[in-house]
This record gives sequence, structure tokens and C-alpha cells, in this order.
Amino acid sequence: MKAKLWFGLLCTVLFITGCGSQDVNTLHAVNQNGKERTLPQSYEGDYWIVDFIFTNCETVCPPMTGHMSRLQQQLESENLDARLVSVSVDPENDTKEVLKSFADPYQPDYDNWDFLTGYSYEDVKEWSIKSFQSPVKKMEDSDQMAHGTSFFLVGPDGDRLETYSGTSAESIDKIIKDLKEYKK
Repeated sequence: MKAKLWFGLLCTVLFITGCGSQDVNTLHAVNQNGKERTLPQSYEGDYWIVDFIFTNCETVCPPMTGHMSRLQQQLESENLDARLVSVSVDPENDTKEVLKSFADPYQPDYDNWDFLTGYSYEDVKEWSIKSFQSPVKKMEDSDQMAHGTSFFLVGPDGDRLETYSGTSAESIDKIIKDLKEYKK
């Protein structure tokens, strides 16, 4: 009985002091190669563009990933340094191997583009909402997810700077223009 009381007290103290709790603006992940990433800390000092996808998406995710691929090519041709980050909203199904298989046809430069998983659905849902005001929801009786279709430009300090349509090819030019302005 005494052990249960002490255990309860210890749990309460840990809960109140925040030990073991995760910052709501932080997401711990692994990329397609199994490298650990902590968002936003892993990209500190860099500009980065983030979107939310899942691999068995039947609608917006393939075109969004195609636009991100074209953005990567445009960034390279403009000699602009920015990281690309595609965050899976279906981490239970999107293992690092599944993400890599999904990404390979888009010919990403994996040195500069991370496809992330390795967290719980609840963690990514909370992070997406709190960091980007971009809701994520599992669709009932389906393996599909409802999620935002925006690309977000994040600054070197981890602050969200701009939001773009991830389904519009015209956004690529706007991102390039904005990055040039921010880097002046």
C-alpha cells in the first residue's frame, strides 16, 4: 500500500513538473533513412518548407509531392538554400521504408528533403494544429486522412513566415520570390 502511495505521489510530481512531457511545438521523428529529426530544432538556422502528406492518399498528396519536387529543382537552379520537409499524417502506415518507396519516383535529393514518420498520430495531429493551424483528421470507415494542403515557409528561428497553396504550381514561383526577399 505504501509503495502505491509513493508511486502515485511520484507520478503526480513528474506530471506537475513536466518531466517526460513533450513541448507542443516539438515533434520527434525519423526520416526515410532512419535519421532522427526533432522539429523545429533539426532545421534551426535554415529556411525550410513543410507540408503534410500520407502515402496512400488518393487525392492531393501526389500532386503536392510533385510540386515539392519541382520546388526542389527550382531552388537548386536559383542557388537558394532551403530544406524541404514532408510530414506524414499517417505514421502507423507510413514507415520510413514506405515513405522512401513513395518518394523515390519524385527523384528527391534526400540530403535536402526529409520525409518524416516515427511519431504517433496524436503527436502529429497536435503538432500540425499548434504549429501551423493545419488540422488533421482520420476519415471514418476509410484509410484516408483529411489534412491541410498548404506549404509553409519556416524561418531559421523556427517561426512560420508564409503559407502557400500546396496544390497550385504557381506557389513555387511565390516561394522562390519570398525566399529571395527573406535572404536579403
